[in-house]
Amino acid sequence: MAEDKEEVKYYRLEELKQHSSGNSAWIHVNNKIYDVTKFLDQHPGGEEVLKEQAGDDATEAFEDVGHSADAREMTKQYLIGELHPDDRGAFVKPKEPLVIVESSEPSWWSGWMVPAIAGVTVALLYRILIADL
Repeated sequence: MAEDKEEVKYYRLEELKQHSSGNSAWIHVNNKIYDVTKFLDQHPGGEEVLKEQAGDDATEAFEDVGHSADAREMTKQYLIGELHPDDRGAFVKPKEPLVIVESSEPSWWSGWMVPAIAGVTVALLYRILIADL
């Protein structure tokens, strides 16, 4: 008995970006396209969370929250297709850090000023203690 397999509907990046409003909100999570328009007012985090991601890649935001198994199961009812294979590389995040350190040398403050202040403080305390004897 042959098993009927549904054909996957592919959507292009341009089409995904057209659905970026409260009237039509599609998101992309792990190369799958979800129409979350009807779920906006039911989302536990509020509709603004989904509206911010509408028409764009929501993979990082979805994974960072740590959705439960029940939430992941619920996504199946909003699945409408997949991102076209030719557009999947468009969402690759840069691998370089956001903050770039220019020099690893210690600053003048931590290099000599802090030890100098500590030395002066110790010397003053020593003189005060010796003067009391």
